[in-house]
Amino acid sequence: MNLYIIRHAIAVDEGADGYESDSERPLTDKGRKKMRGIAKGLRNIGVEFDLILSSPYVRARETAEILADVFKMRKKITFTENLIPLGNPELLIGEINEKYSVDSIAVVGHEPHLSTLIGILVAGNASLDLTLKKGGVCYLSADDLHHHDHRATLEWLLTPGILTEIGEN
Repeated sequence: MNLYIIRHAIAVDEGADGYESDSERPLTDKGRKKMRGIAKGLRNIGVEFDLILSSPYVRARETAEILADVFKMRKKITFTENLIPLGNPELLIGEINEKYSVDSIAVVGHEPHLSTLIGILVAGNASLDLTLKKGGVCYLSADDLHHHDHRATLEWLLTPGILTEIGEN
């Protein structure tokens, strides 16, 4: 299985007028534009997914929708509460194991949840020191997510800047 762990793009600041609830904060115009470039960069390096699994929070949902648009996968987005900022990565891993029989999946969510997920999958340790910038993508490969020790291999971690540059070529 290929897992593409994607942090949502740049969003309206927390506590901004009109967005009292953290879950309602949308992407900024800059965030939408940058995410489109990131998605094009992923497509240009040959990334493909069978499913996009996303947090239901507006900024993650909008990020997933941009990915779906660029990859022509509009009907392949699934939302899960296990990807909200305070979600439990172990429950997300269980959900993926139980519900999704796919070769390649994009997981769109929030920090620090995503870094914790990567740490658990790669090192069996939730406190792996990793920086996943807004719009950043981490690619993991795994034979099986059922093991409780070393479940996945870190293949690469790309910043939004690198992916945007690749998307422009």
